[in-house]
Amino acid sequence: MNRLDTAKVVVAIVAFALLGACAKAGIRFNRSAALADASEPVQQHPARPVARLLVVGDSTAVGAGAIDARASIAGRIAQVHPGVEIVNLGANGARLSDVLEQIRASGADPFDVVLVQAGGNDVIRLASAGRLAEEWGAVARAAAERSPQVILMPAGNVGTAPFFFAPVSWLMTARARTARQIAAAAARETGAVFVDLFHEPEEDPFLRDPGRFYAPDFLHPSDAGYGLWYDALEVQSGLAGKLDARRSSGPRAAAGG
Repeated sequence: MNRLDTAKVVVAIVAFALLGACAKAGIRFNRSAALADASEPVQQHPARPVARLLVVGDSTAVGAGAIDARASIAGRIAQVHPGVEIVNLGANGARLSDVLEQIRASGADPFDVVLVQAGGNDVIRLASAGRLAEEWGAVARAAAERSPQVILMPAGNVGTAPFFFAPVSWLMTARARTARQIAAAAARETGAVFVDLFHEPEEDPFLRDPGRFYAPDFLHPSDAGYGLWYDALEVQSGLAGKLDARRSSGPRAAAGG
């Protein structure tokens, strides 16, 4: 076989590999869209709420990927805190600019805690570092106007999701690492609590057992994956203590007074 023939064979192999990767990616995109379409954000409206929680964000705030909505972050909070009003304005596909609008649309009544679950779509859609800094800052400031207690919980390392193939996965990890630093800076500047879900590939629990912690689209968390995130939320933010502190001060009216 001469050099020209060898080159043709190599090109053919690469082409087939790319076609196969594209086909797999297409299947996973369809699965991801189907999971998102099937999910509904968990909300809770007791007659006399002891505290009010606003949840804003993307599909991770909605709970896409969870078989049982109660396994989502908002769903787990609702189970542990049945007396807390939960207003969940999360939307599938939302970017940080959309989250800012969610906060602005949350009404005039104050909240005891605002939980922001967002940022993954901005990483995946290649938002610049400058744009991320501007929009994370705007989201954090807007949330602070709605509550004295704000929690920023961006997505973890999207690059380790089996949804992505190398070298795209490497790019996503680098971008997620940068986004993490930017979100943490926004939290420091506004006094918000930053919940860090990012892990390097060699330390990522999701990557150690993807069949357990990822949903069938291999992008969103599964019920067990949301469990890991919820545990991280509690440990790093003390959310239960924040809600319990409000409860101990007495019930509040549904209007937030």
